[in-house]
Amino acid sequence: MLSDAQWSLIEGLLPARTGRQGRPFSDARTMVEAIIYRYRTGIAWRDLPEVFGPWQTVWTWHRRMADDGTWDAVLAELTAAADAAGMIDWAVSVDSTIARAHQHATNVTRHTGGWVELHESARAA
Repeated sequence: MLSDAQWSLIEGLLPARTGRQGRPFSDARTMVEAIIYRYRTGIAWRDLPEVFGPWQTVWTWHRRMADDGTWDAVLAELTAAADAAGMIDWAVSVDSTIARAHQHATNVTRHTGGWVELHESARAA
């Protein structure tokens, strides 16, 4: 999924083997590709193909990297590299037509025909 050029941009930011005894260290590239695959397809964690290994391992990698700020560092690095290459246009446009407020969210008093109007119409009849 990731080309070698793409992988080289983020490889140094990801967790590496520490040399501690215990469970075997999963391949970081496989874990990142599994996370990308999961988000790209929109599947549940438990539906990851077996080629990526146990889904619990992938989920644990993702959660730990989110907690320790690894994903934030990857985003910052990729954004800085793209900006330096002139690949990002920082123009931002906001369309206010999608920001709607409920009718009761305003502070304007409205006369919508309540009790008083009903009595006036009864006198007119």
